[in-house]
Amino acid sequence: IHYPDSDGQPMAESDFQRRPLTYAVEALGIFFAGRPDVYVSGNMFVYYEQGNPESVVAPDVFVVFGVPNHERRSYRVWEEGKAPDFVLEITSAATFARDSGSKRGTYAFLGVREYFQFDPTSDYLEPPLLGLRLVRRNYEEIPPTMAPDGTLSIPSQTLGLVLQWKASTGEFRFFDPARGLLLLTHSEEAAARRNAEAELERLRAELARLKGEDGR
Repeated sequence: IHYPDSDGQPMAESDFQRRPLTYAVEALGIFFAGRPDVYVSGNMFVYYEQGNPESVVAPDVFVVFGVPNHERRSYRVWEEGKAPDFVLEITSAATFARDSGSKRGTYAFLGVREYFQFDPTSDYLEPPLLGLRLVRRNYEEIPPTMAPDGTLSIPSQTLGLVLQWKASTGEFRFFDPARGLLLLTHSEEAAARRNAEAELERLRAELARLKGEDGR
Protein backbone atom coordinates (compact mmCIF):
# COMPACT_ATOMS: atom_id res chain seq x y z
CA ILE A 1 0.00 0.00 0.00
CA HIS A 2 1.39 3.36 -1.03
CA TYR A 3 1.02 6.39 1.24
CA PRO A 4 1.99 9.42 -0.88
CA ASP A 5 4.19 12.10 0.64
CA SER A 6 2.62 14.76 -1.59
CA ASP A 7 -0.43 15.29 -3.77
CA GLY A 8 1.84 16.54 -6.53
CA GLN A 9 0.32 19.99 -6.44
CA PRO A 10 2.15 23.16 -5.39
CA MET A 11 1.01 24.87 -2.22
CA ALA A 12 -1.36 27.53 -3.54
CA GLU A 13 -2.11 30.04 -0.80
CA SER A 14 -2.17 33.81 -0.63
CA ASP A 15 0.28 35.86 1.43
CA PHE A 16 -2.43 36.19 4.07
CA GLN A 17 -2.44 32.42 4.70
CA ARG A 18 1.24 31.70 4.00
CA ARG A 19 2.75 34.21 6.42
CA PRO A 20 1.06 33.00 9.63
CA LEU A 21 1.59 29.37 8.57
CA THR A 22 5.34 29.71 8.09
CA TYR A 23 5.62 31.87 11.22
CA ALA A 24 3.79 29.30 13.35
CA VAL A 25 5.85 26.32 12.20
CA GLU A 26 9.17 28.11 12.62
CA ALA A 27 8.36 29.85 15.91
CA LEU A 28 7.02 26.66 17.50
CA GLY A 29 9.99 24.71 16.16
CA ILE A 30 12.35 27.15 17.87
CA PHE A 31 10.33 27.12 21.10
CA PHE A 32 10.42 23.31 21.36
CA ALA A 33 13.93 22.89 19.89
CA GLY A 34 15.30 21.65 23.22
CA ARG A 35 12.65 18.94 23.53
CA PRO A 36 13.65 15.70 21.73
CA ASP A 37 10.18 14.31 22.48
CA VAL A 38 8.20 17.07 20.73
CA TYR A 39 7.59 17.09 16.97
CA VAL A 40 6.48 20.25 15.16
CA SER A 41 5.48 20.30 11.50
CA GLY A 42 2.98 21.67 9.04
CA ASN A 43 1.35 21.16 5.66
CA MET A 44 2.17 17.43 5.93
CA PHE A 45 -0.01 14.39 5.29
CA VAL A 46 -1.20 12.75 8.51
CA TYR A 47 -2.45 9.21 7.80
CA TYR A 48 -4.66 7.79 10.53
CA GLU A 49 -5.90 4.41 9.28
CA GLN A 50 -3.45 1.67 8.36
CA GLY A 51 -4.19 0.17 4.98
CA ASN A 52 -6.33 3.08 3.83
CA PRO A 53 -4.34 5.92 2.25
CA GLU A 54 -7.61 7.83 1.74
CA SER A 55 -7.84 8.35 5.50
CA VAL A 56 -5.60 11.38 5.55
CA VAL A 57 -5.59 15.02 6.65
CA ALA A 58 -2.97 17.71 6.11
CA PRO A 59 -2.96 20.18 9.03
CA ASP A 60 -1.42 23.56 8.37
CA VAL A 61 0.43 23.36 11.70
CA PHE A 62 0.57 20.54 14.23
CA VAL A 63 2.48 19.59 17.37
CA VAL A 64 2.90 16.10 18.84
CA PHE A 65 4.20 15.37 22.34
CA GLY A 66 5.85 12.08 23.23
CA VAL A 67 7.31 11.18 19.82
CA PRO A 68 10.88 11.58 18.53
CA ASN A 69 11.79 14.92 17.00
CA HIS A 70 13.16 14.02 13.57
CA GLU A 71 12.26 14.72 9.95
CA ARG A 72 9.49 12.67 8.35
CA ARG A 73 8.04 12.33 4.86
CA SER A 74 4.56 11.88 6.32
CA TYR A 75 3.06 11.20 9.74
CA ARG A 76 1.40 7.81 10.25
CA VAL A 77 -0.57 7.57 13.47
CA TRP A 78 -0.33 3.78 13.84
CA GLU A 79 3.48 3.89 13.55
CA GLU A 80 3.92 6.83 15.91
CA GLY A 81 1.47 5.51 18.46
CA LYS A 82 -0.56 8.70 18.73
CA ALA A 83 -2.21 11.54 16.85
CA PRO A 84 -1.18 15.20 17.06
CA ASP A 85 -1.97 16.98 20.31
CA PHE A 86 -2.37 20.47 18.82
CA VAL A 87 -3.55 21.58 15.38
CA LEU A 88 -3.81 25.05 13.85
CA GLU A 89 -5.58 25.64 10.55
CA ILE A 90 -5.14 28.91 8.64
CA THR A 91 -8.59 29.34 7.16
CA SER A 92 -9.23 30.56 3.62
CA ALA A 93 -12.14 30.60 1.18
CA ALA A 94 -11.03 27.24 -0.19
CA THR A 95 -10.67 25.53 3.19
CA PHE A 96 -13.20 27.12 5.56
CA ALA A 97 -15.94 24.53 5.00
CA ARG A 98 -13.57 21.59 5.58
CA ASP A 99 -11.81 23.28 8.50
CA SER A 100 -15.12 23.88 10.28
CA GLY A 101 -16.75 20.60 9.24
CA SER A 102 -15.03 17.39 8.21
CA LYS A 103 -11.60 18.25 9.59
CA ARG A 104 -13.04 19.28 12.93
CA GLY A 105 -14.82 15.92 13.17
CA THR A 106 -11.69 14.02 12.16
CA TYR A 107 -9.53 15.81 14.71
CA ALA A 108 -12.07 15.09 17.46
CA PHE A 109 -12.17 11.43 16.40
CA LEU A 110 -8.37 11.22 16.52
CA GLY A 111 -8.23 12.81 19.98
CA VAL A 112 -6.47 16.04 19.00
CA ARG A 113 -6.58 17.86 22.35
CA GLU A 114 -6.75 21.39 20.97
CA TYR A 115 -7.85 22.66 17.59
CA PHE A 116 -7.36 26.31 16.63
CA GLN A 117 -8.50 28.18 13.55
CA PHE A 118 -7.18 31.54 12.38
CA ASP A 119 -8.83 33.61 9.66
CA PRO A 120 -6.17 36.17 8.59
CA THR A 121 -8.58 38.12 6.37
CA SER A 122 -11.41 38.20 8.95
CA ASP A 123 -13.85 37.06 6.28
CA TYR A 124 -15.09 33.81 7.80
CA LEU A 125 -14.58 33.90 11.58
CA GLU A 126 -15.68 36.58 14.03
CA PRO A 127 -13.46 37.08 15.92
CA PRO A 128 -10.83 35.74 13.50
CA LEU A 129 -9.13 33.48 16.07
CA LEU A 130 -10.98 30.46 17.46
CA GLY A 131 -9.71 27.95 20.01
CA LEU A 132 -11.36 24.61 20.75
CA ARG A 133 -10.52 22.08 23.47
CA LEU A 134 -11.56 18.42 23.39
CA VAL A 135 -13.95 17.52 26.21
CA ARG A 136 -15.35 13.97 26.18
CA ARG A 137 -14.91 13.53 22.41
CA ASN A 138 -16.44 16.90 21.54
CA TYR A 139 -14.85 20.31 21.09
CA GLU A 140 -15.77 23.18 23.37
CA GLU A 141 -14.72 26.75 22.72
CA ILE A 142 -11.88 28.16 24.81
CA PRO A 143 -13.05 31.54 26.14
CA PRO A 144 -10.99 34.37 24.60
CA THR A 145 -10.03 37.63 26.29
CA MET A 146 -9.76 41.05 24.66
CA ALA A 147 -7.24 43.57 26.02
CA PRO A 148 -7.88 47.34 25.90
CA ASP A 149 -5.40 47.67 23.03
CA GLY A 150 -7.47 45.27 20.90
CA THR A 151 -5.32 42.17 21.40
CA LEU A 152 -7.37 38.97 21.39
CA SER A 153 -5.78 36.17 23.47
CA ILE A 154 -6.65 32.48 23.76
CA PRO A 155 -4.57 30.24 26.07
CA SER A 156 -3.36 26.83 24.92
CA GLN A 157 -2.97 24.40 27.83
CA THR A 158 -1.37 21.90 25.47
CA LEU A 159 1.45 24.22 24.36
CA GLY A 160 1.75 26.32 27.51
CA LEU A 161 1.45 29.37 25.26
CA VAL A 162 -1.12 32.03 24.40
CA LEU A 163 -2.28 32.57 20.82
CA GLN A 164 -2.81 36.26 20.11
CA TRP A 165 -4.32 38.40 17.36
CA LYS A 166 -3.98 42.19 17.35
CA ALA A 167 -6.95 43.99 15.81
CA SER A 168 -4.99 47.13 14.89
CA THR A 169 -2.44 45.29 12.75
CA GLY A 170 -4.04 41.92 12.03
CA GLU A 171 -0.87 40.31 13.39
CA PHE A 172 -0.97 36.72 14.68
CA ARG A 173 1.52 35.65 17.35
CA PHE A 174 2.37 33.08 20.01
CA PHE A 175 3.06 34.55 23.46
CA ASP A 176 5.07 32.79 26.17
CA PRO A 177 3.53 33.84 29.51
CA ALA A 178 6.41 32.27 31.49
CA ARG A 179 8.94 34.67 29.94
CA GLY A 180 6.54 37.45 29.02
CA LEU A 181 7.79 37.39 25.42
CA LEU A 182 6.41 36.84 21.95
CA LEU A 183 7.79 33.89 19.99
CA LEU A 184 10.00 35.06 17.12
CA THR A 185 11.39 33.48 13.98
CA HIS A 186 15.16 33.26 13.37
CA SER A 187 15.12 36.34 11.13
CA GLU A 188 13.10 38.29 13.71
CA GLU A 189 15.51 37.28 16.48
CA ALA A 190 18.44 38.44 14.34
CA ALA A 191 16.73 41.76 13.62
CA ALA A 192 16.00 42.24 17.33
CA ARG A 193 19.67 41.61 18.15
CA ARG A 194 20.81 44.13 15.53
CA ASN A 195 18.40 46.73 16.87
CA ALA A 196 19.58 46.11 20.44
CA GLU A 197 23.24 46.40 19.40
CA ALA A 198 22.53 49.61 17.49
CA GLU A 199 20.76 51.09 20.50
CA LEU A 200 23.67 50.10 22.75
CA GLU A 201 26.12 51.82 20.42
CA ARG A 202 23.93 54.92 20.37
CA LEU A 203 23.86 55.02 24.17
CA ARG A 204 27.63 54.56 24.37
CA ALA A 205 28.17 57.40 21.92
CA GLU A 206 25.80 59.62 23.88
CA LEU A 207 27.59 58.78 27.14
CA ALA A 208 30.97 59.57 25.56
CA ARG A 209 29.60 62.89 24.29
CA LEU A 210 28.28 63.81 27.73
CA LYS A 211 31.58 62.90 29.38
CA GLY A 212 33.42 65.04 26.82
CA GLU A 213 31.19 68.01 27.58
CA ASP A 214 31.73 67.58 31.32
CA GLY A 215 35.52 67.58 30.79
CA ARG A 216 35.58 70.95 28.99
